[in-house]
Formats: sequence, C-alpha cells, structure tokens
Amino acid sequence: RRDMSRFMRVLVFFDLPTGSKQEKKQYIRFRKYLLDNGYEMLQYSVYCRITGNRDEAEKYIARLQMNLPRDGQVRSLLITELQYEQMKILLGSPTVSEEKVKDRELLVL
Repeated sequence: RRDMSRFMRVLVFFDLPTGSKQEKKQYIRFRKYLLDNGYEMLQYSVYCRITGNRDEAEKYIARLQMNLPRDGQVRSLLITELQYEQMKILLGSPTVSEEKVKDRELLVL
C-alpha cells in the first residue's frame, strides 16, 4: 500500500448562472476547463482532482483562479487523501472512477 498521507484532493464546488446564452457559454467553458485539467465530476457542480502533494494542489488552485467565469460562485476545498477516503455515500452510488479504484489502490498519472 502506498503512503497516502502526501496525496491531496482538490474539491471544487460551483453554482454558475445559465440564464443567458453568454452565461451558458461561460458555464460550458468552465466545466470543460475542469475536465481538461484532470478533475472528475463527483456529483452535479462538485468536481474533484487528486494531486501528489500540497504544493501541487496549491498550483491547481492558482490555475483555477485564473480560469474563473465572470459570474456565479466557485469554492475550493483542499483535503488529504486519507480524509477523502472517509467520505460516506449516504444516498446514491459511487462514481464510475470510484468503482474502478474500489480497493483504494491509487492511480496517479
């Protein structure tokens, strides 16, 4: 088993307006940015990305700040992989990527 204490998770929570064509375009651009940068959708408007350590996580947060949409709310939360593993699914089921890594063997690209 790998030493999980150094791995971090960056969680991104957002609520973006989509009333106008321009707002929808910004929403799509932001979501595409997240997906292109290794974030996975945990649930609607909640995305998550694993990093090798805290410094790397801070870099992803800084890049995220440079790619924010004009309007709405975006928050980030940085937690350790060990804390992430303690998350309990109260309703619903694990995501496809969580199913693939069911035995908690971590794949870092």
